Amino acid sequence: MVKRLMFTLLLAASLSAVSPVAHSQTPEEWIKLGAHVHGGFGALIPVGIRIGVDALARLEANRRDLDVTFYSGTQAPCACIADGVMLSTGSSPGQGTLRVAPDTAAPGLLAMVVVRHRKTGAIARYSVSNEWLPVLLDLNRSRDPMGRYEAVMTADQLIQVEP
Repeated sequence: MVKRLMFTLLLAASLSAVSPVAHSQTPEEWIKLGAHVHGGFGALIPVGIRIGVDALARLEANRRDLDVTFYSGTQAPCACIADGVMLSTGSSPGQGTLRVAPDTAAPGLLAMVVVRHRKTGAIARYSVSNEWLPVLLDLNRSRDPMGRYEAVMTADQLIQVEP
């Protein structure tokens, strides 16, 4: 029994080192991670998760291959989106691969996220319009964490991407 448990744990550890976490997390796991890292799971966390998951696929990257710069809009309540991007990409301030820029996003934007593949140099720019802020804040008031996650992950035109 102990040998089987040890083998299972070693196998899980080796698989998690090879496969991107962004593709293996369930909605429940994203919510738990987001709440643990950020202190709660509001609607802005899954916006960042969605951006990070898309960036990994779009830039054909593995976790920790990306360099992220987050620009907060003047109306954004906080840089919550950056925490979601950090969770999904493995980029972090401690590694120097995620920065919250001192400059703000362009007028009219809630956030802008510039993601660069560290090896290839490929870049994707993500933006979220200020028009989404009331919608996202309403999700915080009207939905539980799973409802917030599902609404954000399926919202059409929430995120604009420039390759």
